[in-house]
Amino acid sequence: MNYKDIYDQSIQSPESFWNEQADQIDWYKKPSVILSKDENDYPLWFADGELNACYLALDKHIDDGFGEQIAIIYDSPVTQTVKKYTYNEVKSEVAKLAGGMISLGLKKGDMAVIYMPMIPQAAFAMLACARIGVTHSVVFGGFAPHELAIRIDDCKPRLILTASSGIEIDRLIAYKPLVDEAIALASHKPKKVIVFNRKLGARIPFKKYDVDYDAIVYGSEEVACLPVNASHPLYVLYTSGTTGKPKGIVRDTGGCLTALKFSMQYIYGAKQNEVFWAASDVGWVVGHSFIVYGPLLNRNTTVIFEGKPIRTPDASTFWRVIAEHKVSVMFTAPTAIRAIKKEDPNGEFIKQYDLSSLRTQFLAGERCDIATLEWYQKNIPIPAIDHWWQTESGWPMICNMMSVEYLPIKPGSAGKAVAGYDIRIFGENGQELGPNQEGYVVIKLPLPPGTMLDLWKDNERFKSGYLNKFPGYYFSGDGGFKDEDNYIFITGRVDDVINVAGHRLSTAEMEEIVSSHHSIAECAVVGINDELKGQIPLALVVTKSGEDIEHFQLQYEVVQLVRQQIGAVASLRDVAIVQRLPKTRSGKILRKLIRSIADGENFQIPSTIDDEAIIEEIREEFTKAKIGFYK
Repeated sequence: MNYKDIYDQSIQSPESFWNEQADQIDWYKKPSVILSKDENDYPLWFADGELNACYLALDKHIDDGFGEQIAIIYDSPVTQTVKKYTYNEVKSEVAKLAGGMISLGLKKGDMAVIYMPMIPQAAFAMLACARIGVTHSVVFGGFAPHELAIRIDDCKPRLILTASSGIEIDRLIAYKPLVDEAIALASHKPKKVIVFNRKLGARIPFKKYDVDYDAIVYGSEEVACLPVNASHPLYVLYTSGTTGKPKGIVRDTGGCLTALKFSMQYIYGAKQNEVFWAASDVGWVVGHSFIVYGPLLNRNTTVIFEGKPIRTPDASTFWRVIAEHKVSVMFTAPTAIRAIKKEDPNGEFIKQYDLSSLRTQFLAGERCDIATLEWYQKNIPIPAIDHWWQTESGWPMICNMMSVEYLPIKPGSAGKAVAGYDIRIFGENGQELGPNQEGYVVIKLPLPPGTMLDLWKDNERFKSGYLNKFPGYYFSGDGGFKDEDNYIFITGRVDDVINVAGHRLSTAEMEEIVSSHHSIAECAVVGINDELKGQIPLALVVTKSGEDIEHFQLQYEVVQLVRQQIGAVASLRDVAIVQRLPKTRSGKILRKLIRSIADGENFQIPSTIDDEAIIEEIREEFTKAKIGFYK
């Protein structure tokens, strides 16, 4: 079957197409209703089906005789550890952890938050929740207590699972004090905290709610998988919103597993028993879909990597992992390749390793620039496939579907629409635009299985943010265009969310934090181009009248404020002091204009600007501070 045939079938006959794909996984009760509507009149897949994600990821393969296959390779250059777990070993630990959770009072429908570094126990925790019908919400370990507390208050977990520490290259980060601080900040108080002690020397303050991970695992009996309805929330994953309040993306179980099985086979072309490596983090959607559930569902060996593309110990670490573990398909962010390219521009490290096992390299999380794509293909002569998707979708929306038909690569494009996604480009008034006309990227409803079900306990925000702008269509929040061959080019966000090294962060939230500084009267935070991370935040601040503070001191204090409340992941380091912010006559801050100035781009001066002289003042400040284009 070629691309056009499979794509047309998915769009013209979505129910029969996804019914066939649902047959690729084992159900306790196969759905008889393929597509229906939920109580909010939103499309719902497989409404009456029953299944269990943990069973499909572990027990099924053991039942089929593959219990001794390696399920997880834990490779941690920061602790100089490599450990392999069979499907039998993972299932035993997961089933005991699930039994321990039941002994603590958890039951189907409860919520658990997971705040862990990239260690196998993070995946065990996710699978243990899925085993007994507990919805999990994984919070990226780089987030500060303030961010964790916001998520605790929103999803109200009965349990938090954490570890004693994470490691940032060569620096130990004690997680337990961060969790304790978050619980103190939060209004909602979880009943228990399970702590995995890594025994690396981090401080582990004991609280009455603490439970030792090893004690509960080794003191519990294994429990069986519990069937759940297809629409049961497998997880809630928070992503940045323009209001500063994170959005809890709800992912159902049946649609998610059907879509991930389809993705592993048709998009990534991963064969059972092969090694699949997504070099991401379990705190992001990539980690959910393609470190834990997707590969294990497809009976692949998945790699859990605790390290960085450089400095752990050097820019050879990716190639060492591929060669040592015989990785067949890899997935990483363009940021990682740019970091390696910067350290090893001529690819000398690459030549030291046998990469013959690697068949395909996928890139996602942010737009891949042409120079990075060309450097990769010059040094590693295999397909490097850019593709585009979102936390909201849970699996790829635009891609070169490798197992269907290999289509020519067009640098700058993520490829064509993936089967199931009827992607259009709309103008401001909802009219569909022609080839090479830039507009809003929208998708005709129904979205395929595995995409977001709702926002956690906030359906009104779900509708206003994604559905109301263009009725009958999902609004992606991104701009882009199609060319005459239906290749899709994503040009970037149209809201105030920026993409920092693949991490979506809210500039509105940063503005709230920056403006809380006692010396600042008003501010604007925008994302500007960065050679390594794609985008980084820039803060323009106006100080209060009469304030006498050195630029260096103010910059240091603002950066620390953001690090404390969001985390180092925010990457804010540039703070420019200006006399005033560019605004329209009605008082709206012209953030797009600030971005254009910082990036050295051509722009038209808006007719609504209140004073054109401010543009030259900002340029002078950027030149003096060596910001963005003016470095």
